[in-house]
Parts: sequence; structure tokens; C-alpha cells
Amino acid sequence: MDFQTAVRTCLQEKYATIAGRARRSEYWWFALFALIGNGVLGIIDAILFGDAQILSGLFSLAILLPSICVAGRRMHDTGRSAWWLLLCFIPLIGILVLLWWFIQKGTDGRNEYGPDPLADQPA
Repeated sequence: MDFQTAVRTCLQEKYATIAGRARRSEYWWFALFALIGNGVLGIIDAILFGDAQILSGLFSLAILLPSICVAGRRMHDTGRSAWWLLLCFIPLIGILVLLWWFIQKGTDGRNEYGPDPLADQPA
């Protein structure tokens, strides 16, 4: 999955869909999109509004739901419930555990959350 496909999938096709599975590339390309978008809009905010983060705040709000959903689908790909995302509320340790799970390869074949997203990909 490339950058454009990942962003289109997360923002159009599966905006508020937590069901299913997301391969690593989908999650990480969307994370890069969010990082770049916030960075660029943060610079524009600094130029136009000084300390007020109006544009980057609106952007963050707009991508909050798809960010949570793609993270939940990523958890599903590793065979875990999306409820594990609540670990982010445990300072440092929770974030590190989630990061470790996000970088892990998904389960091979079908799991309880759906078919393997890499199964339809040519070798």
C-alpha cells in the first residue's frame, strides 16, 4: 500500500470503520500524513496567527476519528482487540507497548477480525 492509497482508505473508504484489519503500511503511511499535515499547518498557523493553533487544531480534530479507527484496525491485524488502545492513557509504558504492537507483523491468515489484508497482495 502506498501513501495515497493509505490516506484515501483512511479518510474516504474507512473514515469511521474500526471493523476489519489494517496492514502496517496503511497505519504508518496515515501516521506520516498526520505528522506532515500537523507540521505544515503548524507553520502556517505560526505565520498567520502567532501562538494560536487554529488550522492545525482543526486538522487534528478532523483526523481524530480516522486515526483511532486505523489504530483499532491495526490492533485487529495483530490479533488484539481495539480496546487495547486505552493503554495510551498509561504514561510512557502504555505508549511504548502500543508502539511495539504497531510495528509487529500481523497474524498470518484469517483471524477473528477478518481476512489477512496481505493475502490478496501479489508475492
